[in-house]
Amino acid sequence: MKWFLVVLSCLCACGVSAKCDDKGYREFDFWLGDWQVYTPDGKLAGRNIITVDYNHCVIKERYTSVSGYQGESLGIYDITRKLWHQTWVDNTGLLLQLEGNLQGNVMVLTGSDFDKAGNYLEERITWTPNADGTVRQVWKTKALDQKWQVIFDGLYVKKTEK
Repeated sequence: MKWFLVVLSCLCACGVSAKCDDKGYREFDFWLGDWQVYTPDGKLAGRNIITVDYNHCVIKERYTSVSGYQGESLGIYDITRKLWHQTWVDNTGLLLQLEGNLQGNVMVLTGSDFDKAGNYLEERITWTPNADGTVRQVWKTKALDQKWQVIFDGLYVKKTEK
């Protein structure tokens, strides 16, 4: 651990910064933007602002729904394991950690957590870029021996487009 701190302090003191130029870091760029998010029936669900930071290494998300639900995430491409990691937190106390990869043109991240009663849940979130520049996000969850249930289905439209 000591060697890591020495290397880190040298990099910082010398003005050297990490470069996230591997193509894996660009796989989620289709999600970047200031978005209005709509439900499948066309109602406004909320606003989501997706930005990059730290030399284009980290994707930051900040979501606010029309009902007052709020959350944010940090996402990063783990170059050592060749996969995406996202940590989501919100104003209900949810902590969700997801990992996965681009499958075709769809980003698929999965994870697990527990509901308020302590039951184990599997989580699966997909982001699909559409030809018209919109993005479809679908969040599914399931308990053991249950079927997948959609808990969020949102169409992302760039704020300036609608």
